[in-house]
Formats: sequence, C-alpha cells, structure tokens
Amino acid sequence: MARRRLKLVVMVIMMVNFFIFIIISRHSSQDKNGLNKIRTPSKPFWAKLVPKSAYCNRQQQILDLQNNPVLAANYSAPYVPDWLNDTGLSSYPCQPNFKVTTQVKEYNSLPVRFKDFLIFMHCRSYPIMVDQPDVCKEPPFLLLAVKSLAPHFDRRQAIRQSWGRAGLVANRTVVTVFLLGNATAGDHHPDLSGMLRYESVHHRDIIQWDYRDSFFNLTVKEVLFLEWIQTRCAGARFVFKGDDDVFVNTFRILDFLGGLSEPKARDLFVGDVITNAGPHRDKKVKYFIPESMYVGAYPPYAGGGGYLYSGDIATRLHNVSRQVALYPIDDVYTGMCLRKLGLAPEKHKGFRTFNIEEKYRSNPCAYKSLMLVHPRTPQEMIQIWAWLSNPDLKCQ
Repeated sequence: MARRRLKLVVMVIMMVNFFIFIIISRHSSQDKNGLNKIRTPSKPFWAKLVPKSAYCNRQQQILDLQNNPVLAANYSAPYVPDWLNDTGLSSYPCQPNFKVTTQVKEYNSLPVRFKDFLIFMHCRSYPIMVDQPDVCKEPPFLLLAVKSLAPHFDRRQAIRQSWGRAGLVANRTVVTVFLLGNATAGDHHPDLSGMLRYESVHHRDIIQWDYRDSFFNLTVKEVLFLEWIQTRCAGARFVFKGDDDVFVNTFRILDFLGGLSEPKARDLFVGDVITNAGPHRDKKVKYFIPESMYVGAYPPYAGGGGYLYSGDIATRLHNVSRQVALYPIDDVYTGMCLRKLGLAPEKHKGFRTFNIEEKYRSNPCAYKSLMLVHPRTPQEMIQIWAWLSNPDLKCQ
C-alpha cells in the first residue's frame, strides 16, 4: 500500500513538472516571436504643437499652454517656438503690438475697428480717470453696473430716476454705477469731459477708464470692471451688468434673488442665453468676425443686454479672465470665461433682450414678471417704472 502511494505521488510530481515545462516553453517561444515584448512608442509622447491659423484661437492656445504646468514644462527647454511667445503681453503703459500686422492673414484689408482691436488685444490694464472709491462702503445686496458712453447723459439720468435708483429698494441696499471709457476726438465725439466731471461730482456714480470706448473694446470694459469689483465692491452679494438702453425691473430681480437657496445663489449666472452660435461671416452684420480672427463655435453665453450673477462668480470670473484671450464681443468673451470655469449661464425667461410682442408693450402688467426688456428709450424707462411703482397696479 505504501509503495502504491509513493508511486502515485511521484507520478503527480512528474505531471506538474511537465505542465510547468510546457508553460515556460510556450512563454519563451512567444517572447522570441515578439508577441509579449515590452513595446516602446515609436514617436515622442508629446506631439509637436502646431499653431492655430486664426489669430484669436492661437492666442488662446498660447495661454492654455502657459497656464498648464505639464504642457509648459515640455516647451521650457531647449527650444521654444517663436509663436509660443507671441501673446504680446506687456506691462503698463501698454504699447501697440505692430507684429500683429504680419501675423493676421489679410490684416490690411480688415476694417479699422479690427485693426485697432488686434493691435491692442494684449492690453488689459488702463488708468482710471474717474473713480468712486466709497460707493460700496456699505456692501450692497445688489450692484447695478451699466455700460454707457459719455454722450448718453439722457439714458443715465433716466436710469437714475427709474430702475437704477440707488439706496434702499424693497428693503435691500442697491448701488448703481455707470461704466465708461474715453470718448476720443478721433471717433468724432464732442469734448464732454467738463460735463462728465460735473455729472460725476453731482451723482457720484461714474467710473471711467482711459481707453478708447468702442464696440470692440467692450471686452476691455468687462475685464476692467471685474478688477474694479475686487478693489472697490468685493462685498456685493449680486451683480447686474447691462446696457444703458434696457429697462430692468429691479423689484422683480430683488424678489427673485431673495428666494434663492445658498448653493444656487453662489453659482448664479442667469440671462437670455444663446446656444449653438458662432461668428457671423457676413460683413454687413455688426458682429462680423473674419475667419482670420476666429474659427469654431461659441460657448453658451448670455446676451450682453443684461445678465445677473453672484459676487462669488464675479471673483471667479476675475481670476479666470487672465487665462482667456480677449475677444471683440464682450458677451461671448464672458461665455468663454464661464466655460473655462466649467460653468454655463442659465437661461431665464424673464430676460427679453429681443423685446416682447408689440401688442404687449403698452401693457403695464406685461413688465411685472419680467426682469429685463431691450431696447427702451429714456422716456419709456421712466414710464414703465411709474407703472410698476404704482401701488394700485393690479395684474392677474
């Protein structure tokens, strides 16, 4: 019996050794055939970065690389392509970047507004000419920031007498400021500096920077305003930013904001959101952008007539704006900054940047549930505000 057991054990051991031999032999054979060898990439892991053809896309590509430590390290040495140093970023005072004249296809055939924007596209810092350092001494619940031009005194005055009336509104503190650049003689504006100084002293709500106040420079106004908030009005709970030809139902906005939960309030950014849009290629359109400047779709963005966001979002937009190349359409640029933050604006039916049906425009109750309507004349602003302020107004 003992012999049989010993013989069985020996046979089992021999069988195990035989199978191990087969496995090792097969593995060795596969190695010889190159089936299981460690493979090394035939090309470098980081492919050569090719510059974008459109100038604005290329500037964003450069900023993306510079703000990504992993990618930037790959280009730190021994050779950095010239185009990667081509943001034109400079210290104040900002000087024109004439290199752009050779870097943008068909530059010489572009309208003057494009040439002006491209030459100064790298400039983000301008001196402030008129400031209101104490306007937010008591942090407001709502900051109304209105984009305006020096000649638009009648619009500003109508706003002061209606929806932009500062002080205590519906038991909430409201502060109003008007954002201006410099209306230069080169744009055929009359010299209104004396009138503007008087207006500023009298109303203490004018903020003005020394840069050319043009349509394409509204983006400059945006980044300067975001900087101003951090230094002068960082305590503002919410911010409305819009044009001076809109009517804003401040009562409705305050009511809306008062009903928000804390998480919703912190990430708030609402307006009349435009999606699936891209640059206009028709030269007759105000928003025309040539392919030499930008290609691709726009991110979702809220129409620049007016939108509402939290003070927390204002801080985040200020920080991220340094990583987003300036773009000549300010509301699209803000959408780009939001995308960089991983956020998207929320559409709210109370924002009517493309007006309401004509048959409702003379009906006071049509405005009661709305937050913004565009466009409205100064006279219409005062009229609508009088309707909404009337305690006898009854709407079903």
